[in-house]
Amino acid sequence: MGTKKLNTTVEVITLKLKSSDFGNERIFIFLGPFGSGKTELSINFALWRKKLNKKVSIADLDIISPYFRVRDHIDFLSKKDITVIAPPKEFMHADLPIIPPKIMGYITNTDYELIMDIGGENDGAMVLGMLKDHLSEFGYTCFAVLNTRRPFYRNEDSILELLDRLQSSAKIKINYLINNTNIGKETTVDLIEEGEDLLKKVSEKSGIPIAFSVIPDFLDSEILIGSEKKFFRIKRFFSNDQIDQEV
Repeated sequence: MGTKKLNTTVEVITLKLKSSDFGNERIFIFLGPFGSGKTELSINFALWRKKLNKKVSIADLDIISPYFRVRDHIDFLSKKDITVIAPPKEFMHADLPIIPPKIMGYITNTDYELIMDIGGENDGAMVLGMLKDHLSEFGYTCFAVLNTRRPFYRNEDSILELLDRLQSSAKIKINYLINNTNIGKETTVDLIEEGEDLLKKVSEKSGIPIAFSVIPDFLDSEILIGSEKKFFRIKRFFSNDQIDQEV
């Protein structure tokens, strides 16, 4: 287990997860339905990549949720020397399919890694589809973030249908699944493993491997040391209680 402290409140812990696990790609795309936790995972992933001495940028392409967006953490991320790519100030809180003009520069700038937070399910994926040619030219790794305790995505068929829709709308391939199964502060290791068991079945049918499972910062990761699975421990920026109020 490796522990990398970022400051007094944020800590990234990876268990058997290596920076080389995702090849040599420098563009990382996070897709997922509302409430999957992709935004806070995107933020934590950016913090991890920065700790690996990378130049990191993160693009906010969430066009649906006005409450859980990367753009709301610009000051925090800027202090970590992470560049935030968001819509112009006059459109900062608009629920519109806006592609920030600066994003093209970071797709093509090979000095920077680019983390892309894509919200809005089909609508958000369609925005991503507009960038397909450029992403294909420079290469990318696309993750589907899944919380198997959220409504509508609690069985194999519903998740497989979601993956097909996202890939069709985005016109890009999903490379990995991420198990972010949780119920807020009531999350347990057993619950996370339950989600991984379901995603294993999805993986077998879809041919898409599982990248890792997410462990919230309040769980004791010491009990996972003997596991052969890959885990990524994150700081929770949002609570499921807040999400449930918006569903």
